[in-house]
Amino acid sequence: MLKRSFFILAIIFISVVAQADTLKPFTSDGCSAFPDGTFEQKSLWLNCCQRHDFDYWQGGTYQQRLMSDNRLKVCVSQVGEPTIASLMLAGVRVGGTPYLPTSFRWGYGWSYPRFYGVLSEKELNQVVILSEHLHFTKN
Repeated sequence: MLKRSFFILAIIFISVVAQADTLKPFTSDGCSAFPDGTFEQKSLWLNCCQRHDFDYWQGGTYQQRLMSDNRLKVCVSQVGEPTIASLMLAGVRVGGTPYLPTSFRWGYGWSYPRFYGVLSEKELNQVVILSEHLHFTKN
């Protein structure tokens, strides 16, 4: 019985690892469940969110996520919205966890589950290939 259980767990683990090897093309939903800007300027911080989505799409380590979230806060602050930036930071720190199967989780470009971890050389090559034609403007 123990051998059978171990065998089943090994098969599940191998299938999860095999699925996580292919990165889906980059997509961005803007600022997810948050507005992309103000009533007057509807996409004021949208570019900040798209750059943040790029980081979340590829995933990586916990430290990389923390840096990405802080870059989002700085970017939104630089467009003149420091209060909104703080609210967004709180939201992404809670809602962006890789442990939930959401479409905006850390590492959403990979199959779920995909938790924190250094991207392999093969995975980084996929990121480069799939992001060759992406352009983000600076705010």
